[in-house]
Amino acid sequence: MSDIHSVAVIAVVAIVTMLLRFIPFAVFGRDKKTPEYITYISSVLPYAIMGMLVVYCLKDVSITATPHGIPELVAGATVVGLHLWKGNTLVSIVAGTVVYMLLIQCVF
Repeated sequence: MSDIHSVAVIAVVAIVTMLLRFIPFAVFGRDKKTPEYITYISSVLPYAIMGMLVVYCLKDVSITATPHGIPELVAGATVVGLHLWKGNTLVSIVAGTVVYMLLIQCVF
């Protein structure tokens, strides 16, 4: 890939990203009240995305083949337990990932 092509790709990505960030402000502005459906979507979307990610991560787990989903179950329990205890999403996800990787690399 040439340097000009690389710069053009980066420029297009930057422009699209900036437009996606600025469009809501242009559409809703400071004078307008944010519509209720946008407020509702912004409140439920993070949970829906996390639910989809959980389903996606667990879709290929086979409980009939070794290790019978044990690493996934332990890592998931770690994430849920830490999140309930500490309430920190980043710590919970990182700890769950570390637990899962240790289990599949060292134990199973």
